[in-house]
Amino acid sequence: MKHKDTYQAWTCHDFNHHANLKITEELLKPPREDEILVKVAAFAPGFPDMLMVNGKYQLRPEVPFTPCMEFAGTIERLGAHATRYSIGQRVMGTVRYGSAAQFVTAKESDCFLIPERFNFFEAASFLIAYKTAYVALISRGAVSEGETVLIHGASGGVGLAALQLARHLGAKTIAIVSSEEKADLLSEYANTDILVCPEGGFKSDVNTITCGVGADVIFDPIGGNVFDESTKCIAPFGRLLIVGFAGGRIANAATNHMLIKQYSVVGVRAGEFGRIDQVRGEEVMNGLLKMVERGAFKPHIHDVCNFKDLIHAFDAIVAREVVGRIVIDALS
Repeated sequence: MKHKDTYQAWTCHDFNHHANLKITEELLKPPREDEILVKVAAFAPGFPDMLMVNGKYQLRPEVPFTPCMEFAGTIERLGAHATRYSIGQRVMGTVRYGSAAQFVTAKESDCFLIPERFNFFEAASFLIAYKTAYVALISRGAVSEGETVLIHGASGGVGLAALQLARHLGAKTIAIVSSEEKADLLSEYANTDILVCPEGGFKSDVNTITCGVGADVIFDPIGGNVFDESTKCIAPFGRLLIVGFAGGRIANAATNHMLIKQYSVVGVRAGEFGRIDQVRGEEVMNGLLKMVERGAFKPHIHDVCNFKDLIHAFDAIVAREVVGRIVIDALS
């Protein structure tokens, strides 16, 4: 491989609106010792990627940088100490940023062989959503068979993963979505109670469904008013899982209410979970991949866009049009 080789990548030159992203020509660099170079077949933009471009994510890379975290493709080259995989194998992986490109360099430990059941588009949209669901519901939420799990944003990539996983664990589920169209699609995925609540107002329905007890576990990637109302329909000894703040406002927990009702508010950061405890992080991936092998679930692809249409994909995410994940075909 010659150093003069180049590839195309989407580049953020300053923290601003995603419409300012540009396609640039970049030099292709060899992987470091513990890395692999992957020819990207697909990558999946998500809400956190857009926040990073806007400068509103907890991680602010030095500009210019290439956005997006998730990718799938084939191994082009191995670092000197990368011995787990072989050139030409299909892998899916994550980086902190950099996957919105025709090539990406990633740590070998952050990449995994693509299950035979998955195509590149499904593989590119699997890791973050399903790792988040697993860490939330199993590692942190300890969901048990027969418990009731309330899932906010259930039609999004992470929410839909949580819905599928909760059903797989034998939990009863209540899915909250923002439109009848999204409710219709969810009904095809799982036998679940579905509430259409574009502006909140779910407390009474949840308490009715649970005969006044409330939900044992609440999966909340939205925050703000959704968090506030969730505390009013959580069961005693329940777990309210904080997954994100897509609603924009970071809520404040009333600790006196937590004390009286004896529920827990639990923070969930799937990537950081594995970085803090590598052994438990590996257990998460092993558990997920075994479930995939059994055909337990796979991502729902809302749409596949051409490489040049990343801005359009972000527009769809902002407009809350996406059910499951939107994916970019990097070979188009």
